[in-house]
Amino acid sequence: MATLRQLEYLVAIVDEGSFTRAAESLNVTQPGLSHQFQALEREVGGPLLERLPRGVRLTPAGRSMLPHARAALAEADRATVSARRAAGVSTGELHLATLYSVSSGVLPTVLGVWRRKHPGVRIRLFEHRRSDEMAQAMSAGQADVAVGPLPEDWEGTARHIGAEEFLVVTRSDDPVALSDRAPRVRLSDLAEREWVHFTPDSGLADILERACDAAGFRPRVAVRTEQAPSAIGYAAAGLGPTLVPANTIPPHFPGAFLRPDPPLLRQLTGYTRTSPDPVTASFLETLGEHAPLTPAHVTRRLRTTARSARRAPTERE
Repeated sequence: MATLRQLEYLVAIVDEGSFTRAAESLNVTQPGLSHQFQALEREVGGPLLERLPRGVRLTPAGRSMLPHARAALAEADRATVSARRAAGVSTGELHLATLYSVSSGVLPTVLGVWRRKHPGVRIRLFEHRRSDEMAQAMSAGQADVAVGPLPEDWEGTARHIGAEEFLVVTRSDDPVALSDRAPRVRLSDLAEREWVHFTPDSGLADILERACDAAGFRPRVAVRTEQAPSAIGYAAAGLGPTLVPANTIPPHFPGAFLRPDPPLLRQLTGYTRTSPDPVTASFLETLGEHAPLTPAHVTRRLRTTARSARRAPTERE
């Protein structure tokens, strides 16, 4: 059976691109590294790497083994951290995987509360553009916990947080923001507009495309950006409407925002590969209690807009 040391050697050789540099990075002799690596290849029954004049290249067997080797090493590191936490040593790092939009919307509030409870634990963030990308990274052992939509058929621990709503953001004097339907808007009413869209590799681009497709049109693009805060700024400046999680809209936002009709929601979950240790469990508890799915300042503005829209017909009469 392969040892963790042998798996560490495989990962180092691939990452460094040669046996010599891998030995240097691990502070071991090259003959010793080569001997252990050959033992690993004998164990699996075939070559894992091709030795090239300049570097190395994974064989099909090596490509199959590499992600499992990375996951095993990451899990071994977390096992040590988990044992220390269970023994009452609340230090080290919490490794947290999430989406860019969740990182800018939900997590600042949650991490502020959680860090006050665990001031000795550092936080390392792994931010991803898409939910499927994050799920693959979690399967490979990247982080202690992930925050985002729950992958299908996830076998680890999961804690449901709730549904975050998406809102249409636009300039303050947009006619749809001043209509008697506000603060609701049918996306089909915006079919002829140019949109502040997202880069194709962003999961927010998929959400916007699906919402517009359900409304019967394909959004025309005025500008593309990678992250929600930038899209909000461009929409408020008049480049076009956009669609973002409500929790990414800052307080005192000068533009307008409206609820799509029908509503657009995304379910958020905190999930782990294994049973959470005490520190990770504490984070999940804080996440469930303090995640600002729809912040108070957004709710207040929507209510105010609704009251103004109801008064407007009477005032016109």
